[in-house]
Amino acid sequence: MTDESDPADDTTKPAEVRPQEQLLLAAMDELFAGRVLCNTAGRGQFARAMAMQHPGASVTCLILDFHQHQQTAAAGLKPKNLRLLCETDPPDERFDVVALALNRSGEAELARDLLQAGHVRLEEGGQLVATTDNTRDVWLEQQMKLLFDRVSRKPSELGVTYLATKRAPLKRIRHFEAEFPFRDCGRLLKLRTRPGVFSHRHVDGGARALLSHMHIAPGMRVLDIGTGSGVVAVAAAARAESVKVLAIDSNARAIEAVRWAAQANELPLVQASLDADGRSVPPASFDLVLANPPYYSSFRIAEIFMATAAKALRPGGQLLVVTKRPDWYQTRLQEEFTDFTADEVRRYFVCSARRSSD
Repeated sequence: MTDESDPADDTTKPAEVRPQEQLLLAAMDELFAGRVLCNTAGRGQFARAMAMQHPGASVTCLILDFHQHQQTAAAGLKPKNLRLLCETDPPDERFDVVALALNRSGEAELARDLLQAGHVRLEEGGQLVATTDNTRDVWLEQQMKLLFDRVSRKPSELGVTYLATKRAPLKRIRHFEAEFPFRDCGRLLKLRTRPGVFSHRHVDGGARALLSHMHIAPGMRVLDIGTGSGVVAVAAAARAESVKVLAIDSNARAIEAVRWAAQANELPLVQASLDADGRSVPPASFDLVLANPPYYSSFRIAEIFMATAAKALRPGGQLLVVTKRPDWYQTRLQEEFTDFTADEVRRYFVCSARRSSD
């Protein structure tokens, strides 16, 4: 996680086309308009333009995050030849073009995963174009050259565009998922994560701080907001008998991770829902809400988490949220919550509050 003041990759800005997306748009004329697979750095501007300019083409835009998917779907007209998918992986189909907009501050392993998946799904003779907003890029060029025998590089003031043609299948397919154990209250539990899931390959310190403060009683109903790998959700369900847990996250791969963990740890009362704003959460139904909000977007996402918590908790129910900035939460929660406390745990604070009965 980054600092909460970091604006990060906020797709809510209506008119902005991010540099790497602009570079994809500029490369359109060099691409064969047949079966196209792409992602988006913003709101699907390249996907929409490609579909509208080439009505005979079929364009599939993969978006891992459900909030970004919703924003993209609402951003403009959706041509009939455009598919917007919020899935864990590209469809198992063959494409003539794969177009990837990659962020210089994004997760390196996710970029490698998407590049490999794109190569695998390309027809031989198909093109892969990848763009970055890093004008001094070296890393992406190296990754492209690991996959293709010849890569063209086109720098600009916005970033760099790379174009390559698939000549042969890959000799070796890398696997980017990670399965690892963690121990909670004496029980060994298993997780499996993939690139794009928060805290991929490890249990982060914020989650450990939250685990140290949550008290689970038999029969409790627990909501885990922004579940990520599912570590808090499965730990809560494993601590006592008949504990029902709903884990929500806007990332499709996070939901996949929770469902895997629930099955692997034999916790059938753990359910997971792809949810960006709490719409799937039944109101006034939970005894405990757990949250580890991301530290970016100027508390925009944290606000969604808190609104969902207020909706979800029964009167008197408890909220536990881990943060590095407890002052914001103390101010935000004072109208709908009581009994606010903030306990420091190493580099984090675990904030506790009760849903008021009014």
